[in-house]
Amino acid sequence: MTEVDERRFSRPPSVDALARSLEEKSHLPHALLVQCARQAIDEVRDGVSLEIDVVAMRYVRDVEATLMRDAVNATGVLLHTNLGRAPVAIEGSNRAVTVEFDLRSGKRGSRHDAVSELLQTLIGCEAAVVVNNNAAAVLLVVAALANDRDVVVSRGESVEIGGGFRIPDVMEQSGARLLDVGTTNKTRLRDYEKACANKKNDVALVMKIHPSNFAMRGFVEEASVEQLATLPVPLVVDIGSGLLDNNTPWVSSTARQLTAWLEGEPAAKQCLADGAALVLFSGDKLLGGPQCGVIAGSKELVAACAAHPLMRALRPGSHTLLGLQSVLLSYLSGTACSDISFWSMATTSVDALRKRAETVVHRLPATHSSHVRIIETEALPGAGSAPGVSIPSVALSLQGDHSARLRQHVTPVIVRVDSNDTIIDLRSCTANDDDVLVSAISELDL
Repeated sequence: MTEVDERRFSRPPSVDALARSLEEKSHLPHALLVQCARQAIDEVRDGVSLEIDVVAMRYVRDVEATLMRDAVNATGVLLHTNLGRAPVAIEGSNRAVTVEFDLRSGKRGSRHDAVSELLQTLIGCEAAVVVNNNAAAVLLVVAALANDRDVVVSRGESVEIGGGFRIPDVMEQSGARLLDVGTTNKTRLRDYEKACANKKNDVALVMKIHPSNFAMRGFVEEASVEQLATLPVPLVVDIGSGLLDNNTPWVSSTARQLTAWLEGEPAAKQCLADGAALVLFSGDKLLGGPQCGVIAGSKELVAACAAHPLMRALRPGSHTLLGLQSVLLSYLSGTACSDISFWSMATTSVDALRKRAETVVHRLPATHSSHVRIIETEALPGAGSAPGVSIPSVALSLQGDHSARLRQHVTPVIVRVDSNDTIIDLRSCTANDDDVLVSAISELDL
């Protein structure tokens, strides 16, 4: 073969031809495959066809990896922020939704009425509204109720949580003034009383804020909700994680010991009963629903929040409200532990997890099962819920770091690596995921 013939043979295919050849290996739209083909040709313009195919598929896989998709959370963190926190099924009928339509009158209604009525029954609030997330709930409450006025917060609760979300920054954006009281480790009722009584201050609210993923131990003290409710201004309690009732009436008596890790976690019903004017919490943490923030409590204060111009920017859409409504109905029906994935995972017994692990190992090829150990481990609630606590769990352990290969499975399996061992924790995924685990482990080179 002459040099000219060799150059002709190695000429890359057209962008369109290469893109069409990629359609057999990927479900990406043709426009994206064209983009991948063009990038591959630019990279190996002088290469042979086979090399271009390999490079093009690398670009295709990169694009596929950037798209959101189902995954199995085997990390042992039940509410994994990077994996969407509480897993919620996305359902729809492709029909219109009565999000702001009152079927009784045939006129426009409020998108908050249904959720508000359900929460009235569940936690004893007078009213409630829903926004995009709990940070939005804090922002809206402070903007609507304390603009250009003071909000009293303990120094020990003026924290920063994930994503650089800082309480002082939220106060500044809302137009309110943060008034720190007490010390980092100890803030007593008299610290709040002094701030409220000082005529130089214009106190609109007192806020008690759940520190989320931050916990202090030892020489510490804080004022209770019941104590703070005696102050002459409304008390707003940001409980963060969204536990509705610390009596957990939706958990059966036989599974009650499995929720002992919730001890000390603030709950909406008890905060309102102790005198809080408003409680704020997330929908996608311990509540087990979609991402949203709930503002519940005094009818007058909730109405002021709903009437504020920010409400329009922060309100959620029908899919979020439908998901939240479904979750709240499950609580009222007493079926939360079977209907809501988070509570199903949290209340599964260690014995049941061990039996699942044994079944998964038994289903593996003999060449693989001998390389898998069943171990006892500790799972975490996650997403800043119940900081410092863990939940007994069972996991599959494989020697070596196989995390990258497991992520590349058709349904990605996300795991953790501990001391060069791959840990596949069964508490953070459900029995419906076991087929995926068997398939993914079977494809590994062990």
